[in-house]
Amino acid sequence: MEQEFISFIKTVAETPNVYLVLAGDLINNSTRSSVSNVFEDIYRPSDQKKMMAKILEPVKDRILCGVPGNHEARSGKDADDDPTYDIMCKMDIEDRYRENIAFLRIQMGDNVKGGGNRNPSYTLAVVHGSGGGIYTGGSVNRNERFGYVIDGIDALITGHTHKPVVSAPGKIKINHKGEIAVVPFKCITATSWLEYGGYAARKMLLPATHTLQTMTLRGKKKEIVVTM
Repeated sequence: MEQEFISFIKTVAETPNVYLVLAGDLINNSTRSSVSNVFEDIYRPSDQKKMMAKILEPVKDRILCGVPGNHEARSGKDADDDPTYDIMCKMDIEDRYRENIAFLRIQMGDNVKGGGNRNPSYTLAVVHGSGGGIYTGGSVNRNERFGYVIDGIDALITGHTHKPVVSAPGKIKINHKGEIAVVPFKCITATSWLEYGGYAARKMLLPATHTLQTMTLRGKKKEIVVTM
């Protein structure tokens, strides 16, 4: 869905207060030892990197972080190279690259001491994800389980499974005063930009719909709203 992705990036560039996180698998990156067939790729991996950097260039100031996926890891295994790092270097934003997982703290307005919900801050984690993605429930369980590990998280953003999903589990939190509360967090699996066919059809994988997600962070009240 190359043209659809280019159109999406144009919309991001033209819309104020919209930002991106890159959760891996920016390119297909077939290698001789990978599952994908190198002869089925439309572009060479080196050209894929150049094209992705050119597509993302207009919104490079909107990219908060970037982590690699299993497709980029193919080059790491074969040639000690990470295409995600190369792409971000090309855009001169390699300081926002993280090799495994990225943590973001987003402050809404000024940090007011004791302000509570007045100017909330949000803590996000971005990781590509792993494991088989045949069944949606399996990926939801895996992501929620990992989200429970990260104390204080407001949202976990993943990719990998090609299935856009949002779940809202909660944690029981006891503060220093002994007060008990259930604190919610979001698990968001990003959509893919792939049409069904090829490898997925041969392996009898389930089709996944392309559904664009938007995560809104409220400014005056701590609340995350995800629309699909």
